[in-house]
Order: sequence, then C-alpha cells, then structure tokens
Amino acid sequence: MSIRELLIKSKITTVLWSIVLSCSALTAFASASLYTPYTHVAVAPGQSVDYTIDLINRSGATSNDAISVTGFPQGWRYTLISGAYTAKSIAVLNGEKKTLTLKVEVPYQVEKNTYKFYVRAGSSVLELAIDVTEKGSNESEFSTAQPNMQGNANSTFTYRASLKNRTAQKQLYAMMSDAPRGWSVTFNVEGRSVTSVEMEANTSKDIQIDLKPSSQIGAGSYKVPLRAVTGATSAALELEAVVTGSYEMQFSTPTGLVSDKLNAGGKRQIQVVVRNTGSSDLTAIQLKSQAPAKWEVTYDPTQIDKLAPGAEATAYATIRSDRRAIPGDYIVNLDASTPETSSKIALRITVKTSAIWGWLGFLIIVAALAGVVYLFRKYGRR
Repeated sequence: MSIRELLIKSKITTVLWSIVLSCSALTAFASASLYTPYTHVAVAPGQSVDYTIDLINRSGATSNDAISVTGFPQGWRYTLISGAYTAKSIAVLNGEKKTLTLKVEVPYQVEKNTYKFYVRAGSSVLELAIDVTEKGSNESEFSTAQPNMQGNANSTFTYRASLKNRTAQKQLYAMMSDAPRGWSVTFNVEGRSVTSVEMEANTSKDIQIDLKPSSQIGAGSYKVPLRAVTGATSAALELEAVVTGSYEMQFSTPTGLVSDKLNAGGKRQIQVVVRNTGSSDLTAIQLKSQAPAKWEVTYDPTQIDKLAPGAEATAYATIRSDRRAIPGDYIVNLDASTPETSSKIALRITVKTSAIWGWLGFLIIVAALAGVVYLFRKYGRR
C-alpha cells in the first residue's frame, strides 16, 4: 500500500472516530422532557397551586439535568422538591422518569391577571400559567348572602355569615356589634356562642348571627352594624331586620278578681277587658269560653274587630249555671284569641244552694216543731 493510500485511510478513520465521539457526546448531554396535565389553572389571591411534574428520559442515555423555575413576578414564592429533597438537578436513566412536586404560593396583594412562568430541565422547557381571578388585598372580609330578614318582635333573626382572614398571619378577631338599644346579638361558631374567633392565614369560618329584638320594639326597619376586629385588620358587615311588630294581649276583669258566686240555675254578667300590650294591631279578636256541662256562657260582643297597640276594649260575659248544679266550686275559662296570640281568664264560680230551698227547709222545720207541740198538748195530759 502506498503512502498516499495510508494517509487517505488514516484521515477517513479520524473522521469516523470524530463522528462517533460527537454522537456519543450528544447522546450523553441529551435532555429529558417535562410533563404535567394541568398547565393553566385559575385561583384566588392567597391560594396555593400544587403541580405534579414528570421528568421523562427517552434520549437513549442517562440524563442529568439542572432543574430551575423562572418567570415569577416579585413576591411570588415556590418550592420544588423530588422525594424529600429540594431539587437542583436530577439524573434519570434512559426509559425511566422521576416525579417532581412544585408548589406555587399566590400572594395576597396581587392584581387580577394571567401570570406565566417556566420549569426548565436542561434544554426542555415547560410553560405554566395561573389566572388570578380577582384583585387581592391584605385585608379581612365579613359577608353574608342574605343580609335582610323580616319577622315580628318575638322572632329571632338568624343570619349565616362568612369571615375570611385574607392576611398572611394568624388573626384573633373580636366580634362586636352596634345593635339598637334593647337588641341582643349572639355570635355562634360550630354550635358554640363566642365573643372572638381565631383564624389561620388564608382561611375562612362560617358564623351564625342571632339577633333578638325587644318584645316592645315598634314596627320598622332596623340596621345592625357588626365588626370583626384585630390589632392589624378589621372587617364590617351590616344586617337589616324588618320588624312587623309584636302580637300580645291581656285578658282580665277590670278589678283583676277572678272569682264569683252563683246560685244553681242562676246567671251572672261579668265585665271583661281586652288590652293590646304588643306593638302591632290586633284584628278579629274572638271571645270564646269553656264551661262545665250544661252551663252557658254568652258574650256581648262576640268579636272585637280591631285593637291598636296600647288600646283596650270592654265586653260582657253572661254566665248561667246548671239548675241542678250541686254546691261547690266550678272553673269557667274565658278566652280571647287571634291567629297571632291569645289570653285566658280562669274564673272560679262558687255555686250556693238556692234561697227557695232554704226557705222551704225552714218551713219544714217550723211545721215539724208545730206538730210536736200539738201532739204534746193533745196527748201529754194522759
């Protein structure tokens, strides 16, 4: 073989080895690919997003790639771990995969927008996006879906509210109210009455609020301001209670006496008074009774059409006892009622023996004595 041929063969061998070495080097530095199913999500300020990312190696050789996350705005925080360790670089055998966990914490103070960031492994890039659905703040929030309720003055107004701690620290909220005079306000959490609520950062609690007005309060619309206060933040909520007024009455005799006397078969007319002690009009007040068998009770009038708050009306109840009633005490119940309220008088009626029977008994005794005197005179001398 000539020198020229040897030189040509040597050059070809060198080129082939260069190609082989270059391919080996490219294979050795090939990157694995990145994959996660949820690349675009929407959250509220203060929430966190957890990603599970697979690092998959199909390069034909072992990969050893540096891992990084870029593109976050200022104030955003994240952690990237694999297993129990913070990931900086990961080696993956050919045909295998490693799992990474990326936790992104969305700050409280953030504008409503779409934010993109990137996970990099060697030459592979995974683009992720988070939609922040509302403008964030470093504040608390006290809200309810139903701030307005209606009922009478005897009602308890019950509201369901939510208190949100949207700050970055644990907070102890003092629950306060500026209710009108005569109202009582109770805050309940998990079935227990409370005056304060402790909450972790970025958490919320359901709060039941019970408003109880004074029974003498007038009809109208009442505003009840509430506050949840800490040394660093506060939140306010205003509730409205529409009071239709209370329904109460008092049924009695003018003197307050609830006893009387009556002869068997006799009758007695008793004056009764109905007073509206509530704060709403009473209408169609029915006057009724419950009496012993064969007794009769009648009213004049039998119904009071309308009675304003604080007003009173007079009626008369005529009671007739059974003519065969034996002496003793009897109870007669007199009732005044509307669909909203009622009141009752329990009268004790003492039945006496009729005066006719008393005189008859006296005459029988006199006759008996006269008979004894006559017999004594007629037969006494013998």
